Amino acid sequence: MRVAMYYNNKDIRLEEMPKPKISPDELLVKVMACGICGSDVMEWYRIKKVPRVLGHEMTGEVVEVGKNVKKFKVGDRVFVSHHVPCNKCRYCSEGNHTVCETLHSTNFDPGGFSEYVRVPKINVEFGTFLLPNEISFEDGTFIEPLGCVIRGQRRANIKPNHTVLVIGSGTSGILHIQLARVIGAEKVIATDINEYRMNAAKKFGADVVINAEEDVPPRVREVNEGRLADRVIVCTAAVPAIKQSLKSVDRGGVVLFFAPTEPGIGIPLLFNEFWSNQITLTSTYAAAPADIKEAIKLICSRKLNVHDMITHRLSLAETGKGFQIVADAKESMKVIIEPYR
Repeated sequence: MRVAMYYNNKDIRLEEMPKPKISPDELLVKVMACGICGSDVMEWYRIKKVPRVLGHEMTGEVVEVGKNVKKFKVGDRVFVSHHVPCNKCRYCSEGNHTVCETLHSTNFDPGGFSEYVRVPKINVEFGTFLLPNEISFEDGTFIEPLGCVIRGQRRANIKPNHTVLVIGSGTSGILHIQLARVIGAEKVIATDINEYRMNAAKKFGADVVINAEEDVPPRVREVNEGRLADRVIVCTAAVPAIKQSLKSVDRGGVVLFFAPTEPGIGIPLLFNEFWSNQITLTSTYAAAPADIKEAIKLICSRKLNVHDMITHRLSLAETGKGFQIVADAKESMKVIIEPYR
């Protein structure tokens, strides 16, 4: 079968490898669509394990079913989650599924930028979901990123009377804007430095869009009746944006760090100010099965417009081009690879 083998962001090769063989407890899924995630182009993170096949925002069709698998049949349309928790450890029992060691070690084989993937037993049990007919394969590639956003906003405890500031209006930022609207946030403010993405933020529901190169905190006060934001969601790893977030949150507010920096980056904190203002700083990673189920329901309901976020649909042979589009982060939003295009 054909795969897009990742060596670095500028070196992704169309190669051949054997189609995976499944055990009695596994599935073989034909990949119909797979989104390129912002984390896929974090070269500092990916370069450690090259060459490899990336891709985790995947939908497809079941083509082989192990004899012990009862939940699925050949022809089923599915979304497959690459990371799944054990649902047994102390972290899972506390609701912290995404710090479960099992979740950080599970994956499907080889990756979504391929013609077929083998779904291991634990992923069949906890990470494979029927894709409703109302959701196309390409729209289904938003299930995983939306699940991550749902989990993040739950941690941030966003409520209808809140003003939400989203820093960074890429794919994750736009999903955060839309979900905050669904929750009923009183006001949604977005920032970016890219005019295309600033326009997208406005299109997808932001009440106010601020150029992040401005002095953001006073601009937030200006459009928010003299107050800073109740909730700040940081969807970029840029250090200036992280520093900006700490100055943009109101007393008693929450800052959610949705994107990681490279290892070793330190952020100064004015501790007395942080302490006296009773600010909560939190972070989030990945999505648990409950978040995935909620994402599927939301996409089905059409309460979020994911379809119009797709800007590029490319073939497997064009995966390298797709990575460059995402890494350049100019006039693009969601880039999807369709192996049979």
